[in-house]
Amino acid sequence: MRPVLFELGPLELRSYGVFVALAFVAAWLVLRSELERRVGRGREAGALILAAAVGGLAGARLYWFVEHASTAAPGELLSGAGFTWYGGVIGGAAAVLALAWLKRLNADALLGAAAPALALGYGLGRIACQFAGDGTYGRPSDLPWAMAYPEGEVPTTERVHPTPVYETLASLIIFALLWRLRRRMSALGLFGLYLVAAGAERFLVEFLRRNDEVAFGLTQPQLFALGLACLGALLLAGPSVRRAELGSGRPA
Repeated sequence: MRPVLFELGPLELRSYGVFVALAFVAAWLVLRSELERRVGRGREAGALILAAAVGGLAGARLYWFVEHASTAAPGELLSGAGFTWYGGVIGGAAAVLALAWLKRLNADALLGAAAPALALGYGLGRIACQFAGDGTYGRPSDLPWAMAYPEGEVPTTERVHPTPVYETLASLIIFALLWRLRRRMSALGLFGLYLVAAGAERFLVEFLRRNDEVAFGLTQPQLFALGLACLGALLLAGPSVRRAELGSGRPA
């Protein structure tokens, strides 16, 4: 892990910012391609990704700060580490949906186009967590690939599960699956599949993470992930998905 890639005088180029930026660029390229294919409005992808970036980062940071309000100093709200996944999901989704409504962009098409973009962006974003050593690593482990984060933003000299690596690999597999199926499934069906797969991935990796249990022996991210997976299952089972798939034979 390497929180600071290099220094130029008083300036630091931090790995977290670099890889998050790369994640958003990759997501933008996929979203632009899919919006152009589905509705001929690929030019809208830039504004939507910007909204997702601002809303997602603000939501993730604000949620983390609220969770740690009893111990966090006010200045930490603007620091470079400490982001909450579900805060980012809520903030990013709210910003994107608001902008899509203002631009009168078809919601179904947007969701279908966003599914592979979200999977790829999340997977690459987790590389940022790995390089920064921001505390999203897992429990102690003696597996051959376990590693320590002695110079991370949240350092540890104990060998632990590199859960950001697990999530990157899982998300890239999910992206590959969605990309392969994007022309065979309806837009809502594809987004539903993304929610199920991403929710299952996060639910499972949480068993290796360090988060506290909050209810039914599950952590807060696991409960949130279950909610996303259930929503995805409802979309997959919904009549609008079946009509789209059985109607013209073309995906929405």
